[in-house]
Amino acid sequence: MTKTWNGSAGVCFNSKNEVLLVRGFNSTKWAIPSGGIERGETPEDCCVREMEEETGYPVRILKKLKIKTAVVKDYNVCIHYFLTEVNGNRKPLNDPDRLVEEASWFPLGDLDRLDQQYPEDLTFLLDLYKTIEKPSKENDINH
Repeated sequence: MTKTWNGSAGVCFNSKNEVLLVRGFNSTKWAIPSGGIERGETPEDCCVREMEEETGYPVRILKKLKIKTAVVKDYNVCIHYFLTEVNGNRKPLNDPDRLVEEASWFPLGDLDRLDQQYPEDLTFLLDLYKTIEKPSKENDINH
């Protein structure tokens, strides 16, 4: 019997044309911050919680982007993607799952040189950036 895993992911850009990504322990691969939806949690609540746990940044959701489905190791995976923006000062990483070692901002032009955990997300990020309203430098508190 196939199991189901539901999660949320947060895409966050800044005014320097950078995107926020995370890297796991003992890994060279970078990914969009994401995690599993807990009992009683909405996909939006999960996104906000996971972003702060994995990156240290409190965020607010700007809009829902898409739902990605896949089958991974006998799991039907469903991930809700949201566009987010930083909404406060960065805190230390507090990933209770101890999966994330580092969070960092990367220029969009460097993404194709990174070792991607989910290579299919690269085109998604680049296409998305072309279509969104960019944050202003006055409101950019993440650097």
